[in-house]
Amino acid sequence: MAAVAGRGLAWITAHLLGDPDEMTLSFVDADCELSRRQEVEDALCAIPEVVSLEESARNRDLVLTVVTPSWAAFTRTVLPQLAQIPGLVRYQSGVCTTLHTGADSWELDALSPQQRARFRKLQPPPAGTSAGPPPSSYWPIVQELSRNGRATATEIAQATGLHPVTARRQLNRVLESGTLAFRCEVAQDYSGFPVSCQWFVDVPPDQRLRAAAVLRQIGQLRLCASTTGTSNFTFIMWLRSASDVTDVEAAFLAAVPGARIVESSLTVKFVKRVGWMLNTDTTATGEVVVPRPPAG
Repeated sequence: MAAVAGRGLAWITAHLLGDPDEMTLSFVDADCELSRRQEVEDALCAIPEVVSLEESARNRDLVLTVVTPSWAAFTRTVLPQLAQIPGLVRYQSGVCTTLHTGADSWELDALSPQQRARFRKLQPPPAGTSAGPPPSSYWPIVQELSRNGRATATEIAQATGLHPVTARRQLNRVLESGTLAFRCEVAQDYSGFPVSCQWFVDVPPDQRLRAAAVLRQIGQLRLCASTTGTSNFTFIMWLRSASDVTDVEAAFLAAVPGARIVESSLTVKFVKRVGWMLNTDTTATGEVVVPRPPAG
């Protein structure tokens, strides 16, 4: 793992869950002046709440995934920052109302059934209830876990200057909070699924849960959410080729009566993914924009 991580091919991180019951997950489409695109991307990536940034092939220049503690934080903190970026000429937002599937549950199918069984034995049983967001004073631990999702209490104590006993106690509190998701990310270009496509769909309200279940069976589902906006449902898949788009659409529409695909859009370039800056070949640069502590 160390050799792979050193080449930026895979990395383990922790990130804010984005569950709409706990925080606000927003999807923002943005357009910018072509000559200032790099300047705009640099400014957007520096905003901690903009956890991911992609260049899109259709109907929008950039796609932002934004996580904030609340709707007020999004409208009063993040949107004013977007308005001040030179060269960013337009943006519009949709909000996640239900997160059906996140990328933390995505699997590459790289492990054998025996390895999966061994891994599941190591997983702790799910907690009965969330302990609630950790205090802002614990945020250095959240930030360290975003840099290294495998960090131990000893390593966190060394990085933050906390006493080892305090670091262990606070780490346990953060883990019990239910506000973080852990994932092993991979460089998409080397995953065998180099094409990323996002669909925007209208789904009858009583079919949304079925639609999410169907998508989990079709392929490499990275995200599935009910949203506000011009469509009420969106999902993202990693594909082996662009020709797979048609197959996904045919299987989805056959299984979800009444669904209507509004738009499909391929990603041209990944710039930032859950805080990690990426190279043009989707490997990690090693630079991480850590989450900002909540106000108060």
